[in-house]
Amino acid sequence: MLNQLFRRKSVNAVLSEQDSEHKLNKVLNVRDLTALGIAAIIGAGIFSTIGTASFEGGPGVIFLFLFTAIACGFAAFCYAEFASMVPVSGSAYTYSYIAFGELIAWIIGWALIMEYSVGNITVAISWSDYFCGLLSNCGIAIPQWMQMDWFTAHKGFVEVSSALTSGQKLESLSTNLQNAYQAYTTAPKIGSFHFVADLPALLIIIIVTYLVYVGIKESKNASNLMVFVKLAVVVIVILVGMFYVNTDNWSPFMPNGIGGVLKGVSAVFFAYIGFDAISTTAEECKNPQRDLPRGMMYSIIICTILYVLIALVLTGMVNYKELNVGDPLAHVFTQVGLAKISGLVGVSAIFAMASVLLVFQLGQPRIWMSMSRDGLLPGIFKKLHPKYKTPAFATIVTGFVVAVPALFLNLTTVTDLCSIGTLFAFVLVCGGVLMLRNREHTKSSYKTPYINSRFILPILVMLSAYLLWKNNSSFVNDFLKNEKEVINVDQSLQNLDSTQIEFISNYSMYYDGKAWVKAGATLESYIKSLSPEDFKKTFIKYAIPYKSEMVSDKSLIYSKIPMWIWIITLLVLTILAIIYNLSLIPILGVISCLYMMAQIPLQNWIGFGVWLLVGLVIYFMYGFRNSKLRINN
Repeated sequence: MLNQLFRRKSVNAVLSEQDSEHKLNKVLNVRDLTALGIAAIIGAGIFSTIGTASFEGGPGVIFLFLFTAIACGFAAFCYAEFASMVPVSGSAYTYSYIAFGELIAWIIGWALIMEYSVGNITVAISWSDYFCGLLSNCGIAIPQWMQMDWFTAHKGFVEVSSALTSGQKLESLSTNLQNAYQAYTTAPKIGSFHFVADLPALLIIIIVTYLVYVGIKESKNASNLMVFVKLAVVVIVILVGMFYVNTDNWSPFMPNGIGGVLKGVSAVFFAYIGFDAISTTAEECKNPQRDLPRGMMYSIIICTILYVLIALVLTGMVNYKELNVGDPLAHVFTQVGLAKISGLVGVSAIFAMASVLLVFQLGQPRIWMSMSRDGLLPGIFKKLHPKYKTPAFATIVTGFVVAVPALFLNLTTVTDLCSIGTLFAFVLVCGGVLMLRNREHTKSSYKTPYINSRFILPILVMLSAYLLWKNNSSFVNDFLKNEKEVINVDQSLQNLDSTQIEFISNYSMYYDGKAWVKAGATLESYIKSLSPEDFKKTFIKYAIPYKSEMVSDKSLIYSKIPMWIWIITLLVLTILAIIYNLSLIPILGVISCLYMMAQIPLQNWIGFGVWLLVGLVIYFMYGFRNSKLRINN
């Protein structure tokens, strides 16, 4: 049974199967691949999540961008080697099939569905928000019921109705709650059902899916155009913003220490998600062995430089405490009185997010096509359109998978799940290079540079442990002792002055109106309803001190499980490196990507685990029995 679950494909078998299939159009060169990488990377990250990361880490967030870029660079080396060795559309799925076997390949293929499809739902909803905001600024008002999901509108209607019944006025509630109430009450009815749907999100998904359906050449041209527009705007933002930088805002550079910087790891990594999608176009490259490695590296380097410059400009123009907003780039220019630049940012965001949708909608059908070729999905997923030479059915299914949830659901909280799925793929690809290097000789025109880790890795581990203990021993002690911070809410509230009360009240009503009303619509009731983490974020935003003490809590050990997984993996890899002289770059790829996974809260690991369990049920019901390797053997 185990042998069947971990049956592997050889490189020659993968290449011969590709030759026997109908050919995809080979039209991409290194410039196109670089543009696709930039299209995938510069999207919601630079226009949205960079604000959250800057709020948590201050100007020091640039170190997190650099660290994330290095980690992605390690993974890119390994992706490039696999792409050169097996230039097919399966990306990490095919690479894992060769390195680890069928079960792991299925797991990673299922995880990539989370990265591409589920991630695109979030991007589509964000695109709709920017698009509707831009039209509103131009004097074009779209009815609320056409730009909001049903669940948000319904919940808002219930909350507002409860507030109105208790005697509150509609005007006193947050704008978000008022919009939700208006959307639900003005929506057309189908019987008793209020038809509230995010139609702009549906529109952009239809347009992008059509481009992907009709051909790689059309998709390439559209991507190149959108990349040119958004790069031009990003450069303008940097050049103009430089003149409004106040260096006083860069002090302190890391106001919340290294812990604050690392809190933004999920948001920052989400900004880099997508460069691996380039590898799904391998069969449509003119020279994949040469161009795929270059395209990946070029796109990461270009985007990292832009991210660091943007982060410095943002945290220099305004205090980092003001950046916890959904549109940080537009926000900072509004703050300095440059409304036209703010509008330009909004236009660019529309192009940027559309390009991310395009690349991800391009990647997902090609993953399904590869899984179908192996028998793990029904054969219709590998069928190519006779004229356009694209995986037509898989493309249409991808469109539906993204469009339907984006139309009716609010899924803007899946950033962590998308990040953990992608990081998992990176870890396996890096591990796959280690496996192949020490198991068999494979022909590849590109090889990850070999650096013997036998002595370097142990030295790096011991040096890092020493520096951590010397410079932040309290952090180490807190981690080992399982001490929890308990906040004295009553004492903290008593210490507030009138200005602080006004700040927190206005902030809470505007950004968390539903919870404000539900808690009782008073500051005391709202603050007491918050989780300890949300309480601290609210007070830290305005640099307001609060009373707390440390107490022992054994339950904390569960939240540290991801970090312990990383520590154990690090020690095991260090021992293996000493014994087997393993290559350093793939090891650093595994360590750095797994470390970023460890910074994502445990509940997201659990959610990811549930997603994988659902995938395993599908695999054993269909894929295991219909696998070509099983049938042919």
